[in-house]
Amino acid sequence: MNIEIAKEKILENGFLNLELDPSLDLFVEIEKLKKEKNAIILAHFYQEPDIQDIADYIGDSLGLAQKAQSTNADMIVFAGVHFMAETAKILNPSKKVLLPDLNAGCSLADSAPKDLFKAFKEKHSDHLVISYINCSADIKALSDIICTSSNAEAIINSIPLDQPIIFAPDRNLGAWLNKKTGRNMLLWNGACMVHEIFSLEKITKLKIRHPEAQVLAHPECEDAILRISDFVGSTTQILKYAVSSSCNTFIVATETGILHQMQKDAPNKTFIPAPPTNNCACNDCPHMKLNTLEKLYLCMKYELPEILMDENLRIASKKPIDRMLDISRAAGLIG
Repeated sequence: MNIEIAKEKILENGFLNLELDPSLDLFVEIEKLKKEKNAIILAHFYQEPDIQDIADYIGDSLGLAQKAQSTNADMIVFAGVHFMAETAKILNPSKKVLLPDLNAGCSLADSAPKDLFKAFKEKHSDHLVISYINCSADIKALSDIICTSSNAEAIINSIPLDQPIIFAPDRNLGAWLNKKTGRNMLLWNGACMVHEIFSLEKITKLKIRHPEAQVLAHPECEDAILRISDFVGSTTQILKYAVSSSCNTFIVATETGILHQMQKDAPNKTFIPAPPTNNCACNDCPHMKLNTLEKLYLCMKYELPEILMDENLRIASKKPIDRMLDISRAAGLIG
């Protein structure tokens, strides 16, 4: 296919929408492309099972950022959402970074528009800005330190107590961290659509039916869910807890993609997705699930869509990420 036609198709759809031979073994073809192009596939835990199974590395935001920084691959194919691929490009300016579907955004990142956040920061100019990695490159560039749910507590505890802090963009994570650290951080009013939809009533009824079950929740959930949870942590922390716990049944309050790895790592345990307030049987992120094995294959074959970034923005947004990684290493959170 002509590269210009391919670019036009992406501008129209956000991804390469081409018919594939149904007899094509995409797992085999993707493995071939990885070797031919010296490519690495980085996938978030919330991706569909097939993508997790073909990925070279699966992780949460902290692990993915670290892996993106350390890879020797020439091409990074990011099976996640836009801010994650942006982060990989920020850390790897000389590498080609691809995202299978440019429509794979993030409701949390979208909740912090650049101009509004810049004005908010200027009103509180004495505050240090710690931003959750689930934000755009523009917000990263306006931040002093980036954090993930894995390292946020350690990063906040590394800041002097008398230093006022703005925490953005997730108000639920920020409120949980205020409780954990005893801080009074000023919170930006953003949230994740996936983690705000869990039903306290339905989870309570589920607990009655499964009294032996423990509730595991991501700190992006609302306070009412966190208060009834037996364990609160990042996706990686939730996975490790479930595998090592003596408990055998868990109600999991985060995106359902994590259940695939949980079932692989602990096949004899039972994992129940926490029910949302809507009538859906599960809680999927519509953005994460836009990536498919077919889109991943086409993305690697034609090396499109590619993440490109203004160099000044890249440099400005890299500084707070570097600070995050430095603090995380000092705290022993990463090697």
